[in-house]
Amino acid sequence: MEGFFPKLLLVFFTALGVILGASLVGSLAALLAGQPPLRTMAQLALDIKIWAMVAAIGGTFTALEVLELSLLEGQFRALVKQLLLIIGAFAGAQVGYFIITSLAGGK
Repeated sequence: MEGFFPKLLLVFFTALGVILGASLVGSLAALLAGQPPLRTMAQLALDIKIWAMVAAIGGTFTALEVLELSLLEGQFRALVKQLLLIIGAFAGAQVGYFIITSLAGGK
């Protein structure tokens, strides 16, 4: 994949997909176990947000290494790109959480 914008889209939609997929499949497991699926779905969406971000940016160590190198070596362009990727992952996770809580009837 070439370019920054396609990577930003990939990060956003990966985080969104992790939230949606984990919540929907988890609610199926709750249904099979006799638990309330909508409440479980909303709770899973909240619990999995940070992990969706980590999965979307490709692991925490890579992101931290880029942040460290850009700060120590003065590569501010790489720093801004990495921060935008983190914000994109956060936005994707937050949109997924909003969709799931809307489907579940709110908080």
